[in-house]
Amino acid sequence: MIRFAVAGTGFRAQAFLRLAELLPDRLAVMGVVGRSTERRASITRRWNVPTFPDVAALPRDDAPAFLVTSVAPEANPEFVSAAVARDLCVLSETPPASDAEALDRLWSQVGGSGLVQVAEQYARQPMNAARLAVLRNGVIGEVTSAEVSMTQLYHAVSLLRAALDVGFEAAEIRASAFTGPLVTPRSRAGWTGELLPRDLVTTLATIDFGGVVGRYDFTETQTRNPLRTSRFLARGSHGELVNDRVVHLVGPAAVVESTLARRQTGQHEDFEVPDLEHVSFEGSLVYINDYYGARLSDEDIAMAAMLEEMRRWSDGDGPAPYPLAEAAQDAMIATAIARAAETGSPVRTVGGPWAAR
Repeated sequence: MIRFAVAGTGFRAQAFLRLAELLPDRLAVMGVVGRSTERRASITRRWNVPTFPDVAALPRDDAPAFLVTSVAPEANPEFVSAAVARDLCVLSETPPASDAEALDRLWSQVGGSGLVQVAEQYARQPMNAARLAVLRNGVIGEVTSAEVSMTQLYHAVSLLRAALDVGFEAAEIRASAFTGPLVTPRSRAGWTGELLPRDLVTTLATIDFGGVVGRYDFTETQTRNPLRTSRFLARGSHGELVNDRVVHLVGPAAVVESTLARRQTGQHEDFEVPDLEHVSFEGSLVYINDYYGARLSDEDIAMAAMLEEMRRWSDGDGPAPYPLAEAAQDAMIATAIARAAETGSPVRTVGGPWAAR
């Protein structure tokens, strides 16, 4: 059983509460921290969990294993620092701070504590996890470039860095932005009823890490907009991976085309629950859903996996899920993309003060 607390009362914070409700035998929320008395009362009514006005008020006896901070980026450093002051492990939502200056301050305050991880979930989504497994197995050889078009800034940077296997290397970022018409039929709240397009911004960027290059492509509302598909591309010395399709060289005169295959149960006449069982590639399993039977979305699976990794790490029984240093590097590059798009000039980044960690 993973016993954790949540700081925050908004949509994303409640996603963790909903996940615990879906996995009651694996997750338990010990309490929710929120500043608003009204919001805390609403949380108690809806989720039947205790609430607290600040991190200091969390119980010390029978304390949670860690705190998930799911608040606005501007407020997040305060909550993270308060948890670290209590010697409590923290799983911070993304991004961990609102801008470069706030990120530097946060690192100076808690970077040396070794207590802070970040809930960067995209690499743990089933298809992304399967893609990264194929790349790490060397199927397409040495990966030289990658492209992500599915999520914004720091999330996309995290995936690009994972695909390219780069750490805190210096990078040169070039970016541009343009507007174009797009209907937004869905939002976080559900179907919008919109039929008329409105001008939305698309940002294109290249991130040259010196020998390997990441490409970023994102349009406002894309994450939830069914009129825009997701794209994951990796090119290597012996082939390429595009979404669920892989082309690679297997002999002097033999090129093979294969697919990443999701096994989704509950279809046709299999009489099983509708769920993801696994993802396979050329006869081998490259991803197994540890939550089969709970009927979770890919996003929920990724969040649950992060919580599991966080529990093992906080117990001293596993590697760090995603250290603050990694997330800080993502956020720094994301800020550089925004600045390059705004100015039209290249922006160069180096490893931040966290690079030595």
